[in-house]
Amino acid sequence: MQELTSFSRRQLLRSATAGFGYLAFSGLSSFAAAAESGAASNKPLSPKAPHFPARAKRVIFLAMAGAPSHVDTFDYKPQLNEDHGKPGRYGGQLLGSQRKFRQRGQAGLWISDLFPQVAEHADELCLIRSMHCDQPVHPAAQTQMHTGTAQFVRPSLGAWTLYGLGTENESVPGFISLAAPAGSSRNFDSAFLPAIYRGTSVGRASRGGGAGAQQRGVSASVADIRNPGLTSSQQRSQLDLIQALNREQLSHKDHAPEVEGVIESYELAFRMQDAMPDLMDTSNETPETLALYGADGGPTSAFGQQCLMARRFVEAGVRFVEVGNGGWDHHRNLSADLPVSCEKIDKPIAGLLADLKQRDLLKDTLVIWGGEFGRTPAAQGGDGRDHNNKGYTTWMAGGGVQGGLSYGATDEYGYEAVEDACHIHDWHATILHLLGLDHERLTYRYAGRDFRLTNVSGNVLTKILS
Repeated sequence: MQELTSFSRRQLLRSATAGFGYLAFSGLSSFAAAAESGAASNKPLSPKAPHFPARAKRVIFLAMAGAPSHVDTFDYKPQLNEDHGKPGRYGGQLLGSQRKFRQRGQAGLWISDLFPQVAEHADELCLIRSMHCDQPVHPAAQTQMHTGTAQFVRPSLGAWTLYGLGTENESVPGFISLAAPAGSSRNFDSAFLPAIYRGTSVGRASRGGGAGAQQRGVSASVADIRNPGLTSSQQRSQLDLIQALNREQLSHKDHAPEVEGVIESYELAFRMQDAMPDLMDTSNETPETLALYGADGGPTSAFGQQCLMARRFVEAGVRFVEVGNGGWDHHRNLSADLPVSCEKIDKPIAGLLADLKQRDLLKDTLVIWGGEFGRTPAAQGGDGRDHNNKGYTTWMAGGGVQGGLSYGATDEYGYEAVEDACHIHDWHATILHLLGLDHERLTYRYAGRDFRLTNVSGNVLTKILS
């Protein structure tokens, strides 16, 4: 045994990888990374008490990569339509929206005809129409939307949430990213937080961010979650040996968080082999439920399956689920391509809201929708809109926000936020607050100072709280 315990940490990882394949752990790269970067001890994923009573227990973030046009969806601008064709403030000609807006719900929220089914839940929606961020280009803005900054690699919103609250199911990851765009791993990374808090990526969105990009959906299972060479009992015996070696090594050190992290992550990976396939199998859902999400065929099927899976994840105790959807970068063919993008998600999102509500989950599940920025009121190439980070719309539902509320405003054309402006730091601070976390107290000491998601800024949007 003494000879075996002299294995290096890397050799231990190699031994585990031989037995567990993917689960040690390419898709769960947080677990493999845990041995190199260190992970929290004392069951780091166990549920933790919030700083104060929480309105929301969990989050579903519907992330629209490519930046939806706010002035064609949730930000009604009659003046823009009236001045169609006139010179824009920053050049080009103003492009009025071709969409018809009307007031929906008891509160009369203005929502366009691109979201007829989401609009039926208007009294659950809190529209934040005064968003702004610092970055006008997609990769940097997406990184800031997820991590609060574009300058450095920082932990994502989901990682901070998991670090602050832990998870409610020890057999599945606490942070899952469904169909994340290719090359977006930093958006669900843990950065300097212990690697156990990194998001687990399940499925991939199609490559390419153009308007015509099609969403492939998400695979029916996590890759390589089954070991074809060993039975479950054989894997358990192998894991017991590996863990015995890890614990033997641990006994010779006063503090070894990297070894403690490996022990914890290997056990989670083993449990996942039983839990994840069942959780991701939607075949036992009723035809009525599949139809509710639009997951039974047609253009809504892929995103409908993802939204349904998100509901199954949060119902099982997953703390943070991000559902990715691409193809929103409408520089051209806006009139044809924007309706296609909206059709794919309208019914699935409406189904998600309805399903959460009927299961009594919406009241403490925070559902968030939005992209990295908005689009310009002026035309690009006659039938398109360029990037606009100065003013755009996101929305929230459930989880302690006021439904039927329109918060903030852009100017009469939708160029920039002019009333109750909400910076991305304010947005993050508010999300954490709804989860019972004080964004100024949720810190992690790294490189000699305490870091937080909101850096040195951020104010909670108290007006939107229920």
